[in-house]
Amino acid sequence: MTNPKSVLVVGLDPALSDFSRPGYQPGMNSAKVLAGLKTSKDEMTRLGYQVQTCLTDFGDTAEGVLMRRLQQQPFDCIMIEAGVTTIRGNFMVFEKLIHVVQEHAPQARVCFSQLPSDTAEAVQRWI
Repeated sequence: MTNPKSVLVVGLDPALSDFSRPGYQPGMNSAKVLAGLKTSKDEMTRLGYQVQTCLTDFGDTAEGVLMRRLQQQPFDCIMIEAGVTTIRGNFMVFEKLIHVVQEHAPQARVCFSQLPSDTAEAVQRWI
């Protein structure tokens, strides 16, 4: 890519996650989530994207954390990770994050992963 597109990957901080809750895969843990985020970031970097990660809590400060990150620089794409989008108990934080993106990054494409392994594919669909 001649002009690298910037991607902000938004997810829930796995250190705060209770992986015994419904919706999480059996055997999932913080280390596996962090490894998956790193693998996704490495893959997107190889594809020529400039990638940053923004990890939030489950709602108390999530909006403020994302808002501050979006105010630091513009992004071409905001990727919201599967842990936010696919687990029923995270629906409210998902809605909050979408509203922050709409308000503070209206120029950005928004995409969603369904699995830890499809992040780059989702980004490529939109930028």
